[in-house]
Amino acid sequence: MSAAPPAAPDWRDQVFETFKRNSVRQVCYVPDAGHSRLIALAHADPEIDAYPLTTEEEGIAASCGAWLGGHRSVLLMQSSGVGNCINMLSLIENCRFPMLTLITMRGEWGEFNPWQVPMGRSVAASMSLMGVSVRRVDDPARMADEVQAGLDDAFTADQAVAILISQRMLGRKQWTR
Repeated sequence: MSAAPPAAPDWRDQVFETFKRNSVRQVCYVPDAGHSRLIALAHADPEIDAYPLTTEEEGIAASCGAWLGGHRSVLLMQSSGVGNCINMLSLIENCRFPMLTLITMRGEWGEFNPWQVPMGRSVAASMSLMGVSVRRVDDPARMADEVQAGLDDAFTADQAVAILISQRMLGRKQWTR
């Protein structure tokens, strides 16, 4: 009897290992089920400061502060919070701070909440208009490579980068009462 083949590594674990290889020392986030594994890994790692935000634009300022303090950071948020960041993104643009944000998408494939749809449609365009380089990932096998490229672009080329994580990668959310 042969053993079952080993399970493929979870893309979130691969992303976290990419953070570690690239000396990310801060992970700030607005609590989100789509990022829950990355959040738990960051909290469990003594070399990373992980903390929740009350609103997404605080993460822009925290990313800038981390960079000024000599550290790399990553901002985790959901697509519905992107609209909260638009004005604060001028800080990134005007001061040429590097930034990487991973954005879990809502309002797309299998969405049950119609309130999520308008912002879901607007995320890529909103970020692009504010000077943020936008990438989208629909395939879990590509996620770690995209995060590596995003870290390279952010921290070696002083760019702001947003990686949009397809709702399909996160699974269908269920409405529960």
